[in-house]
Amino acid sequence: MINKVEICGVNTNKLPILSNEEKQELLIKIKNGDADAREKFINGNLRLVLSVVQRFGGRNENPDDLFQVGVVGLIKAIDNFDINQDVQFSTYGVPMIIGEIRRYLRDNNIVRVSRSIRDLAYKVLQSKEKLSKESHHEPTVEEIAKDLGVDKEDVAMSLDAIQDPISLQEPVYNDSNDAIYVMDQVKDKKNNDENWAENITISEAIKHLSDKEKTIIDKRFFKGRTQMEVASEIGISQAQVSRIEKSALLHIKRLYK
Repeated sequence: MINKVEICGVNTNKLPILSNEEKQELLIKIKNGDADAREKFINGNLRLVLSVVQRFGGRNENPDDLFQVGVVGLIKAIDNFDINQDVQFSTYGVPMIIGEIRRYLRDNNIVRVSRSIRDLAYKVLQSKEKLSKESHHEPTVEEIAKDLGVDKEDVAMSLDAIQDPISLQEPVYNDSNDAIYVMDQVKDKKNNDENWAENITISEAIKHLSDKEKTIIDKRFFKGRTQMEVASEIGISQAQVSRIEKSALLHIKRLYK
């Protein structure tokens, strides 16, 4: 995702690198109101923002937008960092940058989620991170719910609500010849009336299919089976079911025309 040399007009190959001593000196100047030191410190930590943005690859988000949001998180971290604490700035800054990007992604999700659920989800993520550090294992929904004093159902619902939606055309498997998509693994519980196809002319086209093609089409589209279920029932792989199904549908389309 972020393999581009330039992002937001910034050449990432030429980003400056500050030593720990330089960072400490600049932070002291920043606390004393030195604007030039603040600008230098921001530029010297843009690589930190870039490294965080790379964690959000695969979301089809504009990297320039994420980088800008990450810089906002960096600036907030600078303004709130306590130089008297015995901790590296990056240790404090990275969670701030991540949090800012996560808020941006939640607020700009195409599926609108209520503010209260988003707020709970944010608390859940914070609790999850805290409990993971304390117990050194992935906390359960029950543990998070207990920590926050809420019902476990609310925890699960809030996490589900902020998940990115995926397309039914999203590939989940590809063997270079045939791709299996999300829609191929979704069972149709509504269109299970075996007689409805008898009332349309397409049923005539189905009669010209091979026995295996008829079986797969019947199970997939008239009985609402997933490709995985069909594969198990007739004893072949899901990839084979997918290939035969696509061939049968193409045949039907040709005959139907």
